[in-house]
Amino acid sequence: MTRRITIPEGDAAVKFSLGAVLATALVVLGAVPAHAVPSFARQTGVACEACHTQFPELTPFGRDFKMNGYIFQTAKEISDIGTKNEKTLTLADLPPISFMFTTSMTATNKAVPDSQVAGASAQNAQVAFPQEASFFYAGKIAPHLGAFAQFTYSGVEDVFGIDNVDIRFSDSRMIGSADVVYGLSLNNNPTVQDVFNTVPAWGFPFFGSDTAPTPAAGTLIDGALGGDVAGLSAYFDVNRAFYGEAGVYRTARLGATAPLDSTAGAPVIQGVAPYWRFAYEHRWGRNSWSAGTFGTHVEFRGGDGMTPVTSDLRDYFTDVALDTQYQFIGDRDIVTASGLWIHEGAERDATVALGGASRLDSVLQTARMSLSYLYKRTIAGSFQYFTTWGDMDPVLYASSMSGSPNSNGEVIELDYLPWLNTKLSLQYVIYNTFDGGSKNYDGTGRNASDNDTLFLNLWYAF
Repeated sequence: MTRRITIPEGDAAVKFSLGAVLATALVVLGAVPAHAVPSFARQTGVACEACHTQFPELTPFGRDFKMNGYIFQTAKEISDIGTKNEKTLTLADLPPISFMFTTSMTATNKAVPDSQVAGASAQNAQVAFPQEASFFYAGKIAPHLGAFAQFTYSGVEDVFGIDNVDIRFSDSRMIGSADVVYGLSLNNNPTVQDVFNTVPAWGFPFFGSDTAPTPAAGTLIDGALGGDVAGLSAYFDVNRAFYGEAGVYRTARLGATAPLDSTAGAPVIQGVAPYWRFAYEHRWGRNSWSAGTFGTHVEFRGGDGMTPVTSDLRDYFTDVALDTQYQFIGDRDIVTASGLWIHEGAERDATVALGGASRLDSVLQTARMSLSYLYKRTIAGSFQYFTTWGDMDPVLYASSMSGSPNSNGEVIELDYLPWLNTKLSLQYVIYNTFDGGSKNYDGTGRNASDNDTLFLNLWYAF
């Protein structure tokens, strides 16, 4: 059971003083030597700093490890050889199981109104214990076959289920002078299989509040499909420089007895949704730089979960993204700078016909720019500017008094890592515009700054 601590709305000074005390504690605590983290470290025999700057951000070696199917191993194995001298079994002496736990406190600048009680405010400064608890099967399954499979209990939603899953087959060969890695990925979230730190599944901020208000508008590929689809993609990498991937996705809704039933109450993918990814990476010395594009085209049968749905109604979404990243990884200093832009064109024939939107065609765009600095793999500071903007629709964006999807702001985060598998974070999210406005954006007198969020988080994994 989740226990929550309430600080009255009038005690804002107490609330933010508590944040200041904890922030100071992060700085004055002394650092201790780093240790290896969960199953990947046990399997490879190297500390997690080889693959990560700070979890889950990958280094160039970490990107190679993932592309090669999570199979590199130095730990003791149980193996068997077939009649043709082929390996028929390779099992790690210890199963590749890991555990992750996060607990947090969330406080918004002004409590969210309680819709159940007129004039009342919901509880503020909530403590989630846990916010999430996950266990993983993460490592080699067989020759050329590995997996990253996460199963998570959400303390906020009080549910347990399948989280991110990436099961991949990989191999490599020399083709002339080119070193080529190729493989297949079976996964449940477009971009979760990606090796770069710019995509929605793995981009900064890596952790955030599960209870704070967030803007209503978001592009489809920016996490909306995660856990609701299943896809298979083929990928290749040439000389650790040219990366390409193409795949298809289908609706794979958990617990749905008839996912294509027109009365199911949620849209499903018609046919298959293609996904593509291309990127170029250049590595020199302790530096690396990448630039790429990814995207998808999805045809939905049904409209935004509205019923009834007839067979001739469709919604169409085309998402195209550009991303770039620079990394410097030194003995003392680590710097990561990244940028992401997503353009979504939508045709909502079904949603408009069912009264869920007023525009047939619309555009929504999202951009994020992030910079982080990590000192001696112990103290980190990060900053991000984020913005979403697009065409107005007073029906689709009913939470906005202006009918606008526009939101923008900044994320500031300080992290302290006493060990590489333990992190204390102090994060503050600032909203300049929220759901289309800075003042009275929802018609009830609430301002964008009322949603500014202080988020304290403890994360560890073993």
